[in-house]
Amino acid sequence: MSVRAVALAAVVLAALGLVAGAQGGSAAPPVRVTVFGDSAATAMAYDPDAKRTLGRGIDLRLEVAACRRLGDTSCPYDGVRPPNVIDRATALGSEMGPVVVVNVGYNDFEANYADNIEQALAVFRKAGVEHVVWLTLRAERQSYLSMNAMITAAAQKHPEMTVVDWNAQARNNPAWLQPDGIHLTPLGAEGMAALVNDALVQLGVAPKPLAPPARKLLAITSRSLPLGHLGRVYAARLQAVGGTAPYRWLRSGGSIAPGVRLTTSGRLTGVPKRTGSYRLRAKVVDRAGAVRVRQVLLRIA
Repeated sequence: MSVRAVALAAVVLAALGLVAGAQGGSAAPPVRVTVFGDSAATAMAYDPDAKRTLGRGIDLRLEVAACRRLGDTSCPYDGVRPPNVIDRATALGSEMGPVVVVNVGYNDFEANYADNIEQALAVFRKAGVEHVVWLTLRAERQSYLSMNAMITAAAQKHPEMTVVDWNAQARNNPAWLQPDGIHLTPLGAEGMAALVNDALVQLGVAPKPLAPPARKLLAITSRSLPLGHLGRVYAARLQAVGGTAPYRWLRSGGSIAPGVRLTTSGRLTGVPKRTGSYRLRAKVVDRAGAVRVRQVLLRIA
């Protein structure tokens, strides 16, 4: 190859390298998203699957605390009053990033909530926040229904505000909520995290999830449970594979040792009150609605 040909090849390769660098340069850093929540949102911080879903593709900052209020002085929990959202947001300033999620209101005063929403939005705007995702409240009280109307009314005035209707989603998924109708089960934590992440994807803040690999069909893998003992605390968990997590477990028939109960998360817990062999018909339902049933053996000695 001549010297001229070598030089030309070098120029071509260098140009190709520049194009490749422009097209495949370092990816932009994930967007900082700050999530403000009261005790109804703390389950997302404690549940590893929920936290992973909530933080998928973003730089997540969790600001959740029991008894937190939006603008009024927070109520005490374990002798501590957490800063309200407005005070905490003011302190964080630009550290909040361009996106904020709010799930606060269960401890708030209905009469002050609309004004506090406006004050919070003003603080966010001053700090450079561009998008505010606001969850409605599970309307277990009339005041929460009124406060949801305030959230919707604020969103109609402020284009930066996106409403996620948690009230409707939680109402249609009772297994997501604890008996008080407000605080979350593990299923609820994962459900809330998925809803928030979906909203962030729609806003272009979080990346669209990659096409999932082909999933195996839902199946219960547990055939028998560890041996339990009369009068001693028993704890075990049913296992399933495939389908689309999270799973919800129910008893569809058979028998279970008196004193032992099956939770919706698949845990069997309690203190057995009678010996014997028990054949529990366990049913699992995945997020897509697929159902499987299997008989599982539990022995108490």
